[in-house]
Amino acid sequence: MPDFRIPSHWARRALAAGAAVLLAGCAIPSKVPAGATVDATQAELGAPTGRYPLPDGGQRLQYSEQPAGSAVWNLDFDAAGRLQRTDQALRYPNFDQIVVNQWTGDDVLRMMGRPARVERVAMFDGPVWTYRFNDLNNYRFIHVHLDPGGVVRRIQYTDESLYRFPQAR
Repeated sequence: MPDFRIPSHWARRALAAGAAVLLAGCAIPSKVPAGATVDATQAELGAPTGRYPLPDGGQRLQYSEQPAGSAVWNLDFDAAGRLQRTDQALRYPNFDQIVVNQWTGDDVLRMMGRPARVERVAMFDGPVWTYRFNDLNNYRFIHVHLDPGGVVRRIQYTDESLYRFPQAR
């Protein structure tokens, strides 16, 4: 009989994510109405996981579900502090905006927030930022390779395996 147990590290992550949702009172960033103030938004959602200035004098509040979740919500406020736009950042149209050899780690942070993992690999000199996202109910990873100067040099996608398959005997 195949062994389809969920690895314990995923169980711990799922429990932590579930606890975070319960503690947040099930507040959902996508449900904040346009025109809401920064203060009202933070009162409903809590402190953001990231805060970034926008070119028009406004600011972006970021609410990330990483590492266990698969969404990063960007809430963009104008200079008057009113919500103008809400976007779930971890999706292909946003990934397609990343310009290899031009974007920096700061650009990636502003769009996607802190990564779920930062790793190094033997065939690349620099950190690899990994984000977990949901692609039509299939969990995937986007890996953003940054050179030692912080410039994006490569992007790769991999599938996430949630199950540990039995070892061949």
